[in-house]
Amino acid sequence: MQPNVDFTGIATIEIDGAPAAVAVRAGKALPLARVGLPNDALRLLETWEETCAVVAELGEDAWAQAVPFDMADALVPYVPRQVFCTGANYRKHVIGLMMGDPSMRTADMEGKSPEELRAHAERVMDEKAKTSTPFCFIKLPSAVIGPNDTVVLPRQVEKPDWELELGVVIGKRCRHVSPEQAMDHVAAYAVVNDVTARELIFRKDGSAVGPDWLAGKSFPTFLPFGPLLVPRQNVADPYALNIRLSVNGKVYQNESTSDMMIGIERQIAFLSSIVELQPGDLICTGSPYGNGSAFGVYLQDGDVMEGEITGLGQQRNPCVKEGAAG
Repeated sequence: MQPNVDFTGIATIEIDGAPAAVAVRAGKALPLARVGLPNDALRLLETWEETCAVVAELGEDAWAQAVPFDMADALVPYVPRQVFCTGANYRKHVIGLMMGDPSMRTADMEGKSPEELRAHAERVMDEKAKTSTPFCFIKLPSAVIGPNDTVVLPRQVEKPDWELELGVVIGKRCRHVSPEQAMDHVAAYAVVNDVTARELIFRKDGSAVGPDWLAGKSFPTFLPFGPLLVPRQNVADPYALNIRLSVNGKVYQNESTSDMMIGIERQIAFLSSIVELQPGDLICTGSPYGNGSAFGVYLQDGDVMEGEITGLGQQRNPCVKEGAAG
């Protein structure tokens, strides 16, 4: 039986100089170690339903031990064991990439007018939504940072780009699950930003192997994560959330998860057909339209990214060029 959850989510903050898992409710953070639960969010995910049930039943005497909570103080919730990303999964996003980046176009798109290009891209995306399996790749856990940490722009990267996305946190081990069973294995949702070295994905040496996801996705600090793990039961419809990201106050992404082409259920079913998903595994479900590549704008030293998803909290990540002072 799924517990009724009456707290916002789980976060990690610093208490007495060390990271501590906390339950968050109404601007307050209750250190879970004070009520006999593990002090580590990854351990909590291994018994997620039981954790949610215990926290939901805590009385006001327990919450009297809470401390003030500010999302600006949130640390990375935990470092996942495995991180998976689903690429090219938002209709408007991929159409924008095809229109703005010639390397994304197939041979049958050459010589077409902008109107013909868009019509072709729309047909391709509509067919993909109906028939395709997800296009998934791995991102290294070493790229994970907190929702308020600094993103370091590598010295050799010319086009660092943002991709604010809905993150799905797995709560139960699963292998070969069906789409109909998939959501039973989801513990929580979170904000993630799949920062990308855009020009490194497609190699310039003419390699026929395919996209270089290691070089394009896994630099240190390229995955801000958090601030909250919001229990699945607290999100009425994951396909009705607004994803919004700004850089230096200018809004670039402002789209709905309703534009997602291959849903969370199909992504989990596909991944579980290949690997065993484990508690705490993180799935980045794809980026909606509004990446820098759609505008010819990329992250620069001194930029500040601010992102939020409905009900899941906010991120604020300053950017600094690798090797810059400090």
